[in-house]
Amino acid sequence: MSPSRPAMPPSTITAPANPVASPPFAGWVATWLAHARQHPAAAIGLGLALLGVLALLVQSLLQLALGDVVPGLRYALLGGAAGLAATTLGALPALALRSIPQKLEDSLLGFAAGMMLAACAFSLLLPGLQAGAEILGNKPLGAAVVVLGMALGVMLMLGLDQFTPHEHDQFGPCGPAPERCGRVWLFVFAIALHNLPEGMAIGVSFSQGDMRVGLPLATAIALQDIPEGLAVALALRSAGLTPRLAVLVAGASGLLEPLGALLGVGLSSGLALAYPTGLGLAAGAMLFVVSHEVIPQTHRNGHQTPATIGLMIGFALMMVLDTALG
Repeated sequence: MSPSRPAMPPSTITAPANPVASPPFAGWVATWLAHARQHPAAAIGLGLALLGVLALLVQSLLQLALGDVVPGLRYALLGGAAGLAATTLGALPALALRSIPQKLEDSLLGFAAGMMLAACAFSLLLPGLQAGAEILGNKPLGAAVVVLGMALGVMLMLGLDQFTPHEHDQFGPCGPAPERCGRVWLFVFAIALHNLPEGMAIGVSFSQGDMRVGLPLATAIALQDIPEGLAVALALRSAGLTPRLAVLVAGASGLLEPLGALLGVGLSSGLALAYPTGLGLAAGAMLFVVSHEVIPQTHRNGHQTPATIGLMIGFALMMVLDTALG
C-alpha cells in the first residue's frame, strides 16, 4: 500500500483553471445537428439542394477554367446593383417615418408579391420551358428539367428557412436557437432569406446574355424592392434601431442581390441544361418566398382585399414590362 500523499496547505490550493471555451462555430454546429435530428425531412432536402447547387457551380467553374467567358456577367452584376439601389431608395423615407398605415403596407407588399409572381411566370419559367424543349428536342423532358430546378429551389429555401435563425415582424423568432442572436440580427437574416433568391433570379436571367429575359426581370425586381426596402427599414426601427442605422442596415441588405446575381450566373452557365435548371431553381426559390412569407404577411391583418388588389396591379405591371422590354 503506497504511503498517503501529504495534504497541501490551504494557502496553496488553487481553483482549477477555466476550461477553454469551445469556439462559437462549434456551438452552432452542435445546435444545427440537434435541429437536423428534430427536422430530418428539411435537413435531407437542404442537403440535396446544396449538392445540386454545388454540382451546377462546379460545372460552371470547369467551363471558366477552359476559357469560356460568361456572356451576361456584367449585366447580371448591374441588375443586382439596381436591386441594391432600389432597396436603399425605398428605405430612405424611414428617416422621417416611424410607421405607415398597416393597410398601405399590406397593399405595397401585395404589389411586390404580384410582380414577383409574374416575374417567375414570364421571365423565368416560360424561358426555361422554351430553352429546355430546344435543348432536349422534347417538351415534356424540357419541362421535367425545369421542374427539377424548381424542386431544388424550394428545398433550398425551405432548408435555409428551417436552419437559419431569423425573426419576422408579425410572428416572432424562427429557426434553431434564435435566442443566441440579437433581435436586429434575426431581422437581418430574415431579409437575407428574401433578397438572395431575387439576386439569383437576376443572375440566372442574364447568364446567357439575353436582354429579353434579363431586363424585364431585373426591372421588376428593382421596382418591387422599393416597397420592400421601406417595410424592412420600418421593421428595423420598430426593433429599436435609430432611423439612420435602420436605413443603413436595410440598404445594406440589398447587397445580397448582387451577390445572389453572381451566384445565379454561376449556377446557370456552362452545360446547356444548366440554364433551364437554373431558371427553374430561381423560380422555385422566389415562389417559395412569395407563398411562404409575403402573401401570408399581407393577409394577416384583415386587409386581404387591398393586398390582393395590389398583387393584381403588380402582376399586370410586370406583364406589361415583359411585353414592352422582352
